[in-house]
Amino acid sequence: MVGSIRERLQAARHSRFVGRGEELNFFAALLAHCPPPINILYLHGPGGIGKSALLLEFTQRVVAAGGHAVLLDARTIEPDPDHFLRALCTLIGCPHPDALNDTLASAASLVAILIDTYEQITPLDNWLRESFVPNLPQNVLIVIASRDAPAPAWRADPGLGALMRVIALRNLRPDETRQYLQLRGIPAEQHPAVLTFTHGHPLALSLIADTFAQHENFIFQPEQTPDIVKTLIDNFIQKVPTPDHRAALEVCALARLTTEDLLAHTLPNADTHALFEWLRGLSFIETGRDGLFPHDLAREAIMTDLRWRNPDRYSDLHHRIRAYCTAQISQTSGLRQQQRLFDLIYLHRENPVVRPYFEWGVSAAPLTDTIRGGDITPLVAMVTRHEGAESGWAAKHWLTRWPGGALIWRDASGMPAGFLLSLPLHEIDPRDAAEDPATIAALRYLNAQAPLRSGERATLFRFWMDREAYQGVSPIQSLIFVNVVRHYLTTPNLAVTLFPVADVNFWAGVFGYASLDRIPSADFTVGGRRYGVYGHDWRVMPPGAWLALLAERETVLLSDVPPPVPRRTLTVLSQEDFSEAVREALRNWNQIERQATNPLINSRLVAERAHPEDGDLARAGHLQAILEEALAGLARVPRAEKAYRAVYYTYIQPAPTQEQAAERLDLPFSTYRRHLKTGLEWLIAQLWGLEIGK
Repeated sequence: MVGSIRERLQAARHSRFVGRGEELNFFAALLAHCPPPINILYLHGPGGIGKSALLLEFTQRVVAAGGHAVLLDARTIEPDPDHFLRALCTLIGCPHPDALNDTLASAASLVAILIDTYEQITPLDNWLRESFVPNLPQNVLIVIASRDAPAPAWRADPGLGALMRVIALRNLRPDETRQYLQLRGIPAEQHPAVLTFTHGHPLALSLIADTFAQHENFIFQPEQTPDIVKTLIDNFIQKVPTPDHRAALEVCALARLTTEDLLAHTLPNADTHALFEWLRGLSFIETGRDGLFPHDLAREAIMTDLRWRNPDRYSDLHHRIRAYCTAQISQTSGLRQQQRLFDLIYLHRENPVVRPYFEWGVSAAPLTDTIRGGDITPLVAMVTRHEGAESGWAAKHWLTRWPGGALIWRDASGMPAGFLLSLPLHEIDPRDAAEDPATIAALRYLNAQAPLRSGERATLFRFWMDREAYQGVSPIQSLIFVNVVRHYLTTPNLAVTLFPVADVNFWAGVFGYASLDRIPSADFTVGGRRYGVYGHDWRVMPPGAWLALLAERETVLLSDVPPPVPRRTLTVLSQEDFSEAVREALRNWNQIERQATNPLINSRLVAERAHPEDGDLARAGHLQAILEEALAGLARVPRAEKAYRAVYYTYIQPAPTQEQAAERLDLPFSTYRRHLKTGLEWLIAQLWGLEIGK
């Protein structure tokens, strides 16, 4: 029987897999027992570090050992317990979520449930930890792969701690890197340059291999920059096969998510199916539930290049994608319409005025829901917590009178994590309005300055907040704004909208950009607190003209703004490379320029202390301070005086040779070497613990 393409893909991926010996050995030890010695294996590391590849390798090894493996990509599901359970049942083959545990328990061998891109479903974290995992049969091994380390609550529970292992994935070791380069056919004479430049970063290695595969006689000559991924993307986009391929990359970078349909709309004369499949195969393009999207640094690099190289093309693509999103909004509803709205807003993410006011990630967000029985009490408590008892009373009043105006965002337990309450001012009974100063002020403004005509509508977004962040920038605040824009674009005969805020100055920039006017005559006071109001008259500037104005402001403003400075990529060194980098830093103790080339300046160790805009020399200074603190710590260790002195007179105030350092310390050379080794091992262990968060 002829095998499937999926089997060929798995075989190809397996043939290119290298390294991770410690992780694979540990996993093999787990597979040797049923039930396994632990039930939760949590892998974490930044994007591009190889988490997905390791999960695929785990999956094959479970099957080879006679077990059952289920790989669940969190990008394909909603962060909702029911949806998670249904997706898992589909993969396992059980008829209903109620039968899931019985199905798992009936397996005669170990069952591994591997969850990739776990950061996409973090709203489920509490539910998974407190409800799902504890109720699983003992023959189940949960493997989680996430960009984020586990929440503290995972480790705080002593029971979970005993059944859990956390592994922070690092870069490949030098020998593993060379093995990978050999597998990909990279010429041996180019290995040293690649190894020095990438430090074994898997995504960077894959990008280099892709570039070699596409171009004969390619010579790897990296620019002198600490940003590995950006440099490689810059090199890659200069060498794409055709102008259509370059255009497809640019669309993918500009749009929040790219589908084949979007490519067909923006590139009507191209073979969009072939282009989509090409994008899909690139190392730095990820596949989500609703489309493709680039690695964050790849997106920045491509966009920076396009805006600098061809601003007219940037404007043209911006216009085409905007037209597509706008058309989709009118043709969809519900969650999909909300997603298309976010796609539209996403086009403004590079704007320095707009960018600080949204959460721009493509990660899954809490689902939008309507009000349910029992919601009023926690919603009123939320308002009371942030605005006081009088506002809480007003919230209860309106939630009772106009429950249909409420949109709710829930956490993993189903409790409200934020909400928006919209009031139709054209329908409000004056007697109800008299109970709330905000509504009184809004109606007074309408009657005096923007009277409604027959059939026209007006909306007051009376309450909006995140349970924790209140009216600060947060994922829920971003969803609130998306749904406000949906109201603008989809409400028939909408004449006026009013949007109150607690902090008028904070929102002034982005609201001014969005053509929301400050309306002091609609301000109001509740519980001794003054609230400012912004608004828009849609009869003066209808939604179509409003969208066109925002697009014009976007492209004009960006043409006058220098490209953003790309964020630095953390250098996630292997333990072996980290140790060598510490030794190199000690050897270059008094040479700050050479310290500025040490890979540790882009390590977590330094990044947590440095300012994001610090240059290499400033980061070298931070590295020097960290080393000094570590040395001071060694000096305080009981019975470590000789080890400290050996390090000090070898690197800090070095003797011309190590033999002379031993003489200065009045020690036999072999004894000196032993103390030096002890001191270095102590220093490296302390710094490595800080680097990996132990």
